[in-house]
Amino acid sequence: MSLRHQIIALTVIPLIVAILTVTTFITLQSANLIGSSIGTFERNMLKAKETELLNMTNLALSAIQGIYQAAGPDDEAAKEKVREILTSLDYGQDGYFFAYDYDGNNIVHPRQTYRPGRNWLDLTDPDGDHVIANLIGKAKAGGGLHQYKWQKPSSGEMADKLSFAVGLDKWKWMLGTGVYLDDVFLQTAAAKADLRANIRRTFTIVALTALPSVLLVFAACILVTLRERRMADGKLKELTKRIIGAQEQERARLARELHDGISQNLVGVRYAIDLASRKVKSGANDAAQAIGKGADALNGAIKEVRRLSHDLRPRALDDLGLSAALQALLSEFFERTGIAMSLDAAPFRDTLKPEAATALYRVAQEALHNIEKHSGATRGDIKVWTVTGRVRMTVSDNGGGFEKSAKRNASSEGGLGIRNMQERMAHFGGVLLIRSAEDGTTLTAMLPRSASLAAIKTKDAA
Repeated sequence: MSLRHQIIALTVIPLIVAILTVTTFITLQSANLIGSSIGTFERNMLKAKETELLNMTNLALSAIQGIYQAAGPDDEAAKEKVREILTSLDYGQDGYFFAYDYDGNNIVHPRQTYRPGRNWLDLTDPDGDHVIANLIGKAKAGGGLHQYKWQKPSSGEMADKLSFAVGLDKWKWMLGTGVYLDDVFLQTAAAKADLRANIRRTFTIVALTALPSVLLVFAACILVTLRERRMADGKLKELTKRIIGAQEQERARLARELHDGISQNLVGVRYAIDLASRKVKSGANDAAQAIGKGADALNGAIKEVRRLSHDLRPRALDDLGLSAALQALLSEFFERTGIAMSLDAAPFRDTLKPEAATALYRVAQEALHNIEKHSGATRGDIKVWTVTGRVRMTVSDNGGGFEKSAKRNASSEGGLGIRNMQERMAHFGGVLLIRSAEDGTTLTAMLPRSASLAAIKTKDAA
């Protein structure tokens, strides 16, 4: 996966996860809240049904109370009157009273006329519940509620029914009435359907809100990535131009140095040798002097070659280390410019990687070039030291400050020198700090511990 795709994934995936998490949480909370509300609603409706059954049972008991209390245990006439009253006390199409004796024989059932006179003690509903036996048990226990399945008169289908049974102990009768619960369950099912619809609607709203957000973030990531890529391409092109420009400048400098220095010296050597040759052939007395001048010119050419070689890659850096290379650089700088520069490398332990030592040397070299060209300084110093494995180097001068020279540097060389120094330090994870004032400039180069060979050895040992 490319870096661009990783950035997009790290941006979009957490957003999607967060949206899904929030949506799931909202959905679960809504389901729990509405489920609790539906449960409360169902319990309240069942409670209302229970209250209704108690009221209807009390109404039936009130209607037969006078006859029942005045009758004896075997008063058939009173029993017949009570039977007629209970048969007539119906309420609605599905509301009626029923009565069984404690042996399970049906006495009153106004909706199912085939039941009176027959024993139904062993009757079970589709769930296996012994309906009549359980109702009689509730009556004998002083009265109670019992839920079972029973045929609904209005539809002829089996439905859940809640009944309240009470005992007429003197006659050993069970008197009861019931209400069907299918309307309660239908309302509960409707409420649950509304719940599912609300959850779907909520999820849809969240999805419709989240999807554009994800697409917007994705588009923003693409735009930012494209913008960053264009900027990176632009910087790369600019860096390429700078590198090519630096190469061309270095080639022009070398060509100029070769033409104006070494080439002129070698031409002088040739003329001196030609002159000495003619003097030797003619037997002139000053032939040795001509040969000496040619040797001096040749020595000058050799020094110039060494100087150019030192500028390109100082041998002292490879053979003797950074401190010796810096000392040689300052000596050559003083001979060329007359600006006295001191070196303090006593607290420095040279444990740098070769590439890092070269980077510090190039920074010092570029700093000295700026001092020579722009600062107007008369003296300066370089200090190199090590702090807890981290190498530091400062280059200071007493020149006119960085601000004025920076403008000239920027206009003449495009600020390439300072950027090169910064990039050399950044390559090793280091930094370059510049403090400038009217009384001089101090450049500080700092390298991390990872630029040291000791860090590599410690890592390998671990």
